[in-house]
Amino acid sequence: MSKIPVGILGATGMVGQQYISLLNDHPWFDVRFVAASPRSAGKKYKEAVAGRWQLVNTFAAHVGGIIVEDANDVNRAAAAFKKGECSFVFSALEMGKNETCALEEAYAAAGIPVISNASAHRWTPDVPVLIAEINPHHADIIPMQKKARGWDRGFIAVKPNCSIQSYMKPIHALAQAGFHAQKMFVTTMQAVSGAGYPGVSSLDVLDNLYPLKGEEEKSETEPLKIFGSIDNGIFRNAEFPKISAHCNRVPVIDGHTACVSVEFAGKKPGSMEEIKAIWAAYKGIPQEANFPMAPKQPIIYREEDDRPQPRKDRNADKAMAVVAGRLRPCKVFDISFMALSHNTIRGAAGGGILNAELLKYKGYLG
Repeated sequence: MSKIPVGILGATGMVGQQYISLLNDHPWFDVRFVAASPRSAGKKYKEAVAGRWQLVNTFAAHVGGIIVEDANDVNRAAAAFKKGECSFVFSALEMGKNETCALEEAYAAAGIPVISNASAHRWTPDVPVLIAEINPHHADIIPMQKKARGWDRGFIAVKPNCSIQSYMKPIHALAQAGFHAQKMFVTTMQAVSGAGYPGVSSLDVLDNLYPLKGEEEKSETEPLKIFGSIDNGIFRNAEFPKISAHCNRVPVIDGHTACVSVEFAGKKPGSMEEIKAIWAAYKGIPQEANFPMAPKQPIIYREEDDRPQPRKDRNADKAMAVVAGRLRPCKVFDISFMALSHNTIRGAAGGGILNAELLKYKGYLG
């Protein structure tokens, strides 16, 4: 199978670099188009990221030689699309919400599918917010989105906030087994890489912890869209679970950790061992179809009293698995547990690639 040529918007930023790195040897996709801010445009990619490359893994030689385009120049991307140099783009744009909305819509209107990591379209009523194991059926809104907007081949699909990635799959696995969360109390401890580069000042985060306004609202509301349904071409949010979230930035480079307490509606698990068995057996389309970016085991449970830990567990199974631990009965709700996911891989670029694999599998990407 010949690889599909893809582009990356915001290719020089933290998440853009992760896309470049993770796609180095991808069997389905090949990076052929990169775009960033006007100050990087016109340079070779290796020149644009000189002194700014933050990852251990480097980029492929051919990517280093690609000339960076201005991400605002949709006509240049459309020309690349028509010549077969770019079949769709990953969006890792770091702009204001209104600017990002307008630019991603311009790409889609030009016939270019947009798989976005940005938050701008997460609450657009006809745009799916995908976690490939949880709501792959939400991709079925894409033909309705295209028809309503008059788009031919272009569309927009996004991934959710990185702070909810760690606990959504454990909650979904239990719901599939008949144990539906009604109320949740969540405290997140989020890595500094979630703020991009250069991100958080050392004087703000070293020997410190600080609350994140804005992250809490995302953590409380985005799960309801993901657990919701399609109704007449738009999404209807689920009513439950009701979530109270407290989000904090901590001095960890990569890996978002969540402490979660859950109250179930009606039927409750019989034991902690039953929950662990449900998590161990949990699979989705990415695992059944063996997608390249998919973890073999989406939820890994650690029995040790002192796990999960970001430094030891964030890279589990290609850094795409959720690592859970500390499961126990809760004295206020029903159960409590901890969960960890890699925020710039599973929660950002890796999750975006997995969504693209899902969309290709479902026939939306050629």
